[in-house]
Amino acid sequence: MNKTELVEAIVEKTGATKNTVGEVIAALEDVVVHNVSRGEKVVITGFVSFERVERKARTARNPQTGEPIQVKASRAPKVSVGAAFKKAVKG
Repeated sequence: MNKTELVEAIVEKTGATKNTVGEVIAALEDVVVHNVSRGEKVVITGFVSFERVERKARTARNPQTGEPIQVKASRAPKVSVGAAFKKAVKG
């Protein structure tokens, strides 16, 4: 399911307009990205959580040559699925 199909499914389920649903989804994306980029955790209880993780600098190896490579410290997004979602998928 892509974003367009998601919007259509929500429209059918709620009776809201496509524009309204599209705006709400876009706003959700904006709020999540903004807050996670600031280092805050965003949680939709039972469904999903978003957070920023800090990766330490480390030494890795080039798989072709075996040569050590220095990897700089970085930040990355982390998404975790909630317990209710996991339970529903497992059946």
